[in-house]
Amino acid sequence: MNLELMLPLFIYLVLVLGVGFWASRHRAAGNFVQEYFIGNRSMGGLVLAMTLVATYTSASSFIGGPGAAYKIGLGWVLLAMIQLPTVWLTLGVLGKKFAIIARRVNAVTINDMLWARYQSRAVVILGSVTIILAFIATMVVQFIGGARLLETATGLSYQQGLLLFAGCVLLYTIIGGFRAVVMTDALQGIIMLIGTGALLAGILIAGDGLPNLIHQLKEIDPKLVSPQGAGDMLTQPFMLSFWILVCIGVVGLPHSALRCFGYRDSKALHRGILIGTIVSALLMFGMHLAGALGRAILPGMDSPDKIMPSLMMEVLPPWLAGVFLAAPMAAIMSTIDSQLIQASATLVKDLYLNYLNPKQEKLEVRIPRLSLLCTLILGTLVLLAALQPPEMIIWLNLLAFGGLQAVFLWPLVLGLYWPRANGRGALASMVCGILCYCILSQWGIKLAGLHAIVPSLTLGLFAFVVVSLLSAPPSREVRELFE
Repeated sequence: MNLELMLPLFIYLVLVLGVGFWASRHRAAGNFVQEYFIGNRSMGGLVLAMTLVATYTSASSFIGGPGAAYKIGLGWVLLAMIQLPTVWLTLGVLGKKFAIIARRVNAVTINDMLWARYQSRAVVILGSVTIILAFIATMVVQFIGGARLLETATGLSYQQGLLLFAGCVLLYTIIGGFRAVVMTDALQGIIMLIGTGALLAGILIAGDGLPNLIHQLKEIDPKLVSPQGAGDMLTQPFMLSFWILVCIGVVGLPHSALRCFGYRDSKALHRGILIGTIVSALLMFGMHLAGALGRAILPGMDSPDKIMPSLMMEVLPPWLAGVFLAAPMAAIMSTIDSQLIQASATLVKDLYLNYLNPKQEKLEVRIPRLSLLCTLILGTLVLLAALQPPEMIIWLNLLAFGGLQAVFLWPLVLGLYWPRANGRGALASMVCGILCYCILSQWGIKLAGLHAIVPSLTLGLFAFVVVSLLSAPPSREVRELFE
């Protein structure tokens, strides 16, 4: 076990636990549900930007994405920059209107918004089930990424790394709730930014500069420096699909959209858009460029998912590598905590309060206990599922993300901007979108070479518009509420 690497990582884990304890002791007085699940809508611009970037930047981005760049080359770096406008799109499309309406209807979860807009139990239940299943899948990916990081960097076994990582995340999320999540996300975003810069600088120094690294990549495989990439994977249909999946479709991710509930005012929103876009651009470019150039430094990696921690140990002094290994750790933890808290909110707020406790008995005692218990149970289930990890975790992550987008994108966006949208249209869109996505993904069908998300979103949009126009419009009260 490398103590020089372990000590900085251990200090970092203690630090995020400290933030969780601090958040639990400084909760604003009032409604537990409002505080635990959305932090009483008190985020400033910097925290909003960092929590949105950190939530989106996951094991897939910091480990799987650079792993793909290592395998495919600089073409993947170019493709990854498609993700640059994600913060601007999410906050620009949903941000202001989402926050105003959420305050009007006292919404705490995404499904609260769907209920207020569509008045349909079927929409809420389908949305809840999708969130829980997809989040379990994506959290498994994050747990695998954290465990592999500790395994590669410290000499711990995969199982030991998994238990250490999962225990820390579960503890601070359960203790601190949403406030702990966004505060640790802000800290983790800063660490990711610094760590990415340090790694890229170390690679350039170790490789005697960018021109020499490019030359070495050409000698390994000339396609590593071509736009099409090694293996000619980056075709036009694939790039179009990727644009939809990791850029436009991100607006439909519930854990990103939920951030639009929690900021303080318009000033915080505008500052969050600016800071978030800049930070996202720097992270995406730095992470993926490091992965691609890493092929010249470590050409014989058997598992691309291990390239980031391996590079850090190769090009940085041990103690400094230990400090900056906290960057991918931060990326992973920041996604898990967000999804864990929202999955718990879905179970407690959307399903239990609305359908399993109609008399609303003893809520002041029962809801806090249930919220903490649900968070613990979900985290434990994900931990157990992560004990048998697959390779190339980026694909499992993208599969779950696509399912969320197929269900939520059109109900969220059209619900805000199309007065004629109604519950039957939303339900038709959700059902058609997820069925199409599952069928195409399961059997590997690629219509015109496109990823399953493109025809799924197209069919979902068509079903939404047609069914809404053929059925009764929403009530006047709903239309006025969402004006």
